[in-house]
Amino acid sequence: MGYEWLTAALAALRDVETWEVTQVLSAKLRLPMAAESAGVHFLTISGRTESGRPLVVAVRLLGGHQQQIIGAREMTPDELARFEAWEAS
Repeated sequence: MGYEWLTAALAALRDVETWEVTQVLSAKLRLPMAAESAGVHFLTISGRTESGRPLVVAVRLLGGHQQQIIGAREMTPDELARFEAWEAS
């Protein structure tokens, strides 16, 4: 699966490094979930960096096996609780 960055998403990153996003997208344990905002359909991928930092990465399908990274941020406490429950199952 190939990923490319949306230029605006790179500019909007706050307190998340691009290499951390790459680690989450290549992690063995990832939780993808369908999402929608303002009529745009995309996936959120929850996972951990190699150091264990929990992040949510948003991607949209471009076609074939190509996806565009449209955002990334740290998980909220509620998201982290759901993710940890999923990890434990």
